[in-house]
Amino acid sequence: MKIQCGSAELAKACMNVQRTVSNKSTIPALEGILLDAKDGMVSLTGYDLEVGSIAKVEADISSEGKIVLNAKNLCDILRMIPGDTVSIDCDERNISKIKSEETEYSLIGTSADDYPDLPTVNKYTSITLELGTLKDMIKKTIFSVSTSERNPVHTGVKFEISGGKIVLVAVDGARLAIRRENVDFMYDSEDAAEKMLEFVVPAKTLNEILKLGGEDDTQIVIYIGDRHIVFKYKEYEIISRLLEGKFIDYKAAIPMTHSTRIIVPTRSLIECIERTSLIITDKSSPVRCVIENGIMKFSSVTAIGTASDKLAADIEGNNLEIGFNNRFVLDALKVCDCDEIKIEMGSSNQPIIITPLEGDSFFFLILPIRI
Repeated sequence: MKIQCGSAELAKACMNVQRTVSNKSTIPALEGILLDAKDGMVSLTGYDLEVGSIAKVEADISSEGKIVLNAKNLCDILRMIPGDTVSIDCDERNISKIKSEETEYSLIGTSADDYPDLPTVNKYTSITLELGTLKDMIKKTIFSVSTSERNPVHTGVKFEISGGKIVLVAVDGARLAIRRENVDFMYDSEDAAEKMLEFVVPAKTLNEILKLGGEDDTQIVIYIGDRHIVFKYKEYEIISRLLEGKFIDYKAAIPMTHSTRIIVPTRSLIECIERTSLIITDKSSPVRCVIENGIMKFSSVTAIGTASDKLAADIEGNNLEIGFNNRFVLDALKVCDCDEIKIEMGSSNQPIIITPLEGDSFFFLILPIRI
């Protein structure tokens, strides 16, 4: 293989792909990046047997071929190399010479034959939507994904797609996050538009989507297969397995009634809880909230001291006293992109519900802590 291309473009592609390279694997080739040069493009592939990524860069190819090079070494070299262009020349012994201006490196590579094939999605349904919309939906749900492997399907975000609406759902046993959006999808067929699509994508895969740069109105295409999914954005692809298992019936966990409703400025509420949380050093210490006479009174008591604060709010219904995990509530509030939010509660033993003042674009449920 012998190629020449822009060093900045190749370095950027390498950095993107490196995130899906295995840090430690029983298959040594997976600790490298597969370079495949053909048809005027060099593709870079990273894969850890769960998530894979492919980035493509235009190149002047003198000799087509494939090689696996250590990901860290290659990325470090491309990041530091001085010139605008870089050449990579690999011989039959898998020794690669990387050169730019007067700087030259020699790396011992691995045969591409040792690199496992990425999953292929042959039978699929595809939809197209704006990158910004998808990223916003992920941000508003991924913080509620479970980190426990007891039920692996809950370590991902559930997608429900039908009738021009997309719903993302994440749950971890103590909280639930739902993000809904009406979207003018571009389906690959009329038949696909009539289907109800349900699948669960690992959180690790969705974090890769959040790292994609570019304009929010740029289109991203999603190819949904039976066991795998592909996200294609410009010359970059993310390939992932889908999680299998029975996802919780989250709708059954949503209370149908409430006794107290609060409308409060989002930023003021965040700051008030943050101030009250400064002395909290463990997960088991709750923030106590007393709601009465148009005031939300917050307090916390730990081994190192006490803290209290209060905030005026528009309150309807019963007075209430409730305890909650400060981090869980703050995680939800910090992704609310509206000036005011609505909070609903039934009692001190029932969930805290956070929604926008109008519509149902997001829904956050947090279980209380006994006080």
